[in-house]
Amino acid sequence: MRIAVYPGSFDPITNGHLDIIRRSAKLYDRVIVGVLDNIDKKPVFSVEERRSMIEQVITEFDNVSCDTFSGLLVDFAKQNHASVIVKGLRTVADFEYELQMALLNKALNPEFETMFLMTDTKYSYISSSMVKGVAKYHGELEGLVPHSIIRLIEEKYQ
Repeated sequence: MRIAVYPGSFDPITNGHLDIIRRSAKLYDRVIVGVLDNIDKKPVFSVEERRSMIEQVITEFDNVSCDTFSGLLVDFAKQNHASVIVKGLRTVADFEYELQMALLNKALNPEFETMFLMTDTKYSYISSSMVKGVAKYHGELEGLVPHSIIRLIEEKYQ
């Protein structure tokens, strides 16, 4: 069984993230969306809120689940019997950063491969930071995030 981990902060999940999940679900037998609880970052949404939003939008996929983790990604992947780490790329800057992380993960545990998937061009400008900026000023979130979580994001900024 080919198990992949798709890690990230997902603060909040965007349509670009969902695009990577959808495509990964076609490539792997099982995909685990790993929500990083990073104490160095100051997320707007708690790890529980981020997990809940993801669980709402992945119900269409039989082979996708969500879990939270802190610490090293390679440890989380190993605990879940994954052999692949999936990373979505929007820009060359994303690639430069993600390549460094992939090389580090490979050095920490050579049994893991990293699969880079280019985000669909219609989502290439969307980031969680941009979504939070739009939400902060009560802009339109339709098209940026899954419809089912728009209200949750808007409530956070009221």
